[in-house]
Amino acid sequence: MTVLNHLRRRRGFNTLVLRPHCGEAGPIHHLVSGFMLSENISHGLLLRKAPVLQYLYYLAQIGIAMSPLSNNSLFLSYHRNPLPEYLSRGLMVSLSTDDPLQFHFTKEPLMEEYSIAAQVWKLSSCDMCELARNSVLMSGFSHKAKNYWLGPKYIKEGPENNDIRRSNVPDIRVAYRYETMCEELNLITQAVRSEELETIEEEDTLSMAPVPGAQ
Repeated sequence: MTVLNHLRRRRGFNTLVLRPHCGEAGPIHHLVSGFMLSENISHGLLLRKAPVLQYLYYLAQIGIAMSPLSNNSLFLSYHRNPLPEYLSRGLMVSLSTDDPLQFHFTKEPLMEEYSIAAQVWKLSSCDMCELARNSVLMSGFSHKAKNYWLGPKYIKEGPENNDIRRSNVPDIRVAYRYETMCEELNLITQAVRSEELETIEEEDTLSMAPVPGAQ
């Protein structure tokens, strides 16, 4: 796909992205492949059983489009669905439909997903708007379309990218997500530096130790 996208880009064509069903069922290593190769995934239920992978998906902000009504019929009851936990932890999650002709009862299946999620999980209006905002960010819409729905600064980092008149997400929620992410990245950086310093100190100690039999 990388080679194909490179060729299409050189010829002025649009490029392709990988958005697989991943982590709905089956082995965990599907989620590893999804992490390495995908722009975003659908479902991601098994991340609840793999905290390290869940943390990596959080750090990389890989989008997870979740379909609780479909999962409820096939794999996991609605009350056990991890979407509320993913959202509270800051993963890039959104609501989506899956096989709407089979699992939905109205002409607006996506609205059905939102209304049931809001009632069952008691999501706030802020939560609902954040899910919708995530959905636009994760989507394959053009820059022009995203600019229309989220505002001209949506590409920037932090609360500066939020236009509350478009997203209806309070700036304090966006700031909290950004500051939490920065803290996590700083913790990882500090841990890596500490480990490097310990390794250097151990090597220095070994190099200074007397060699047995040396005069």
